[in-house]
Amino acid sequence: MKMRMSYIAPLLLVLFIASTCLQAQSGMPQMKSVEPVNAKAGDVLTVTGENLDAANVAKVYLTDGKNDVEVVIEGQEATALKFKVPENVKPGRLALMIRTKGKEPNLIEQPVKVTID
Repeated sequence: MKMRMSYIAPLLLVLFIASTCLQAQSGMPQMKSVEPVNAKAGDVLTVTGENLDAANVAKVYLTDGKNDVEVVIEGQEATALKFKVPENVKPGRLALMIRTKGKEPNLIEQPVKVTID
């Protein structure tokens, strides 16, 4: 029994690494930063990251975790995305969230935040 358990941890590690590699290869969008970090309604912000082009990202939202506000995408490339802060967004520190494209679109909250004044 002891010998059998010793194989589980390395196996889980290999599966985790394989899963991470497959996600990276599959074009999973990932936002890494936003400029400026403080904005107001009407401002255009630039997000940098990976796989942010129109083939991977269908929509972008500002979210507080309960309320989502869709933004207007002004331009998309693989490593950058520009969007306009809508007039109806409430002030506060908000996260960015994307809706992926494909047969099974997903909403993915990103680790990038912006403060709306």
